[in-house]
Amino acid sequence: MTAVVLATACAMVYGTADFLGGMATRRSRVLAVVVLSQITGLAVAVVLLPILPGTPAPVTLAWGAASGLCGAAAVVLFYRALATGVMSVVAPITATVSAVLPVLFGLAVGERPEPMALVGVVLALLAVLLVSRDSSGGGSGGGYGPILASLAAGAGFGGFFILLAQAPAEGGAWPLVGARLASVTLIALLALTTGRTLRPGPGTLRVIIAAGVLDMVANVLFMLAQQRGLLSLVGVLVSLYPASTLLLARQVLGERLNTVQTVGIGFTLAAVALIASG
Repeated sequence: MTAVVLATACAMVYGTADFLGGMATRRSRVLAVVVLSQITGLAVAVVLLPILPGTPAPVTLAWGAASGLCGAAAVVLFYRALATGVMSVVAPITATVSAVLPVLFGLAVGERPEPMALVGVVLALLAVLLVSRDSSGGGSGGGYGPILASLAAGAGFGGFFILLAQAPAEGGAWPLVGARLASVTLIALLALTTGRTLRPGPGTLRVIIAAGVLDMVANVLFMLAQQRGLLSLVGVLVSLYPASTLLLARQVLGERLNTVQTVGIGFTLAAVALIASG
């Protein structure tokens, strides 16, 4: 039950961080938002070191760095897919792949959730697919390129969860430090080589900082959840984060949910209940 609570809270915090990051990208360059939020996350991870003490062993930092590189590459691919494709195609592909991979990995390494929990996993995967749908776009949007980028982005996000879960529990917050050091370095180098500015747009710095803080808090919740539960269950619960992003958009921006997304929200609640009961 503790793992379910932590994973559900993680999804809510991830969704809030994504909402704030999306708001910031309306007035700032994407790479600027990503780099500055990641630097903020790195600072938070350093602050957490005395609270979540551990040993910075090479294997701990290596797993963290691998997850960070995977996550950073996923962000770049995801935004590239959004720029060249249709959100109603890109978002559900990315979200679904990122949810499926931890489940498959967990089952492959011998995890065996209870039958009711497995039903919840199926509902959760459907929920991820439905809440990520967007009725604003149309057409195929750029052929196979955006679809391939979406698949790769989803694999990157799923890989982030899987790789971070491999870091030893005794590492404390050090895997997150390694992850952020690697991701900040990769995105900063990408920005420098492409000549993109890292200066935030007017009035966006506080929003970017808040997104970075919440993203790191979500990472901590995920790490704690997977240490206490099955990755095949924790990973799919965490991947329900688009639901909280949608609800925030509705409350803050007045955006309306379409019928498919509303059904997905219902599936989300049912999935959490079933996984908790299993």
